Amino acid sequence: MTDDISSRLARLSPEIQAMMGVYALYWKLEESFDQIETDLSHQECHMLIKLDEPKRMGVLASDMLTVPSTITATADSLEASGHLSRQRDPEDRRAWLLVLTERGKRVRSMLETAAGDVFRRASGLNDMETIEFARMARKIRDNIIEIGIPEGLKK
Repeated sequence: MTDDISSRLARLSPEIQAMMGVYALYWKLEESFDQIETDLSHQECHMLIKLDEPKRMGVLASDMLTVPSTITATADSLEASGHLSRQRDPEDRRAWLLVLTERGKRVRSMLETAAGDVFRRASGLNDMETIEFARMARKIRDNIIEIGIPEGLKK
């Protein structure tokens, strides 16, 4: 059956094949992420992953393709649960940085490992293919940001 689907897809344009592959990967990853054992929401997990270093809310919002007001509740929740803290930005004492606590760093590390495992299983790509896919995905993301973030991502 997979061979039949692959042969039918091979007759489509490369652009359509790419879109169908990305769409299938997205849904498989969404399904697989639900299997990761955590008491955090998707948005909280996303924020922890994006906090690879201390960041201002505006920078974090940009990284998460949203506006600062939409991440305040998530930051509040992660702060209340001990995953992050707010600290004054030493470069501008008026601004605040979101900083992972030790607990937040441990959970982020677990999420990063689990997400990598999920991606490898779902994509079937080897290490070199994953590096190339990541390069192309960054290029796509940069282009989307340049031409305009979809309205659905701003909410």
